[in-house]
Amino acid sequence: MIVHDTCQARDDQLKLDHSCWQQIEKNIVKDACFFCGRLNVDRDGHPPDLTATGTLLKVALRRIQNGQQRIKSKKGIFMKETILLVGHGSRDEEGNVEVDEFAQYWQSKHPDWRIEVCWIEHAEILPDAGLDKAAEGSDRVILLPLILNAAGHVKMELPEYLEQARLRHPQVQFLMGRHLGVDERILKLVRMRIHSAMVTLDMPDPKTTSIILLGRGSSDMSANGEVAKMARWVFETTRHDQVDYAFTGITYPRVETVVARQVACGAMQIIIAPYYLFTGRLIKRIENQVQRMTRQYPQIAFSLAGYLGINDRVVEVLESRLAEVREHSVSMMECDGCRIREIAHEHGIDHHH
Repeated sequence: MIVHDTCQARDDQLKLDHSCWQQIEKNIVKDACFFCGRLNVDRDGHPPDLTATGTLLKVALRRIQNGQQRIKSKKGIFMKETILLVGHGSRDEEGNVEVDEFAQYWQSKHPDWRIEVCWIEHAEILPDAGLDKAAEGSDRVILLPLILNAAGHVKMELPEYLEQARLRHPQVQFLMGRHLGVDERILKLVRMRIHSAMVTLDMPDPKTTSIILLGRGSSDMSANGEVAKMARWVFETTRHDQVDYAFTGITYPRVETVVARQVACGAMQIIIAPYYLFTGRLIKRIENQVQRMTRQYPQIAFSLAGYLGINDRVVEVLESRLAEVREHSVSMMECDGCRIREIAHEHGIDHHH
């Protein structure tokens, strides 16, 4: 992109520093100057209107300084967009802090984006408040669930919050992206955590080292199936003979049952890999369970892998989910606006997990 001489003259007049111009050029000026159709000489060869250009430049700079990104729609209209990241929420405040820190980490990679955060439960900012805040000064709000597996929260509750937000803010377009789900980038992150656990065991033979992928557990079969699918992917892409899944609650099998099964099948080392994004009460419960099983099976070497945490892999998946919504300008979560979901809600067939 070459900055036009007229733009450079206006640069000098407004005394914009180089970094601001880089942001303008990267995020607003695309293949041609955005600020004014007359920045390039018009069809009759007349020079641009510098007064109008200067005003538009000031407006653009102010938007950058305010952290408000403008996205061009398919109709060529520039929209002010806000991304609303939705975490699950934890009774342990440390878990909610990690969600907020993740949002700050993602924001640091895109300083011109506006990223807000809320939580589904157990936090100060819940979805209604988060959506209202995101709607302020925005033309479009994209809700992205920072959640691994889609159960009742994602399929039932978040679309309901969106519908209510549309009534409160009819001038704003509300869209919803897909949850993280089973993705090869998440698989790589899980394998990284398992490898780190193998290191703590001095890299034993994977043939005698079993893996248990430990998910949260849900009353939603599809959500539980996503945990099972990820466990299968781990088996397919590693040399471990035994890769199983278990859940911390709501459904089965539980981790103690799977450990007993793996020991009976000849496991000499067992790695328990929490399939969780952030810390919380359940992560601390898992730590206690591993300590107890270490005493129960003194002949077995146990290692607890780390949870996924703040990581570029998760950022990459989120940005893919965001790109899907931006490209199609429609909600990518099929449950948003689904009539079957509405019928289920009318009959009280929904669940938090």
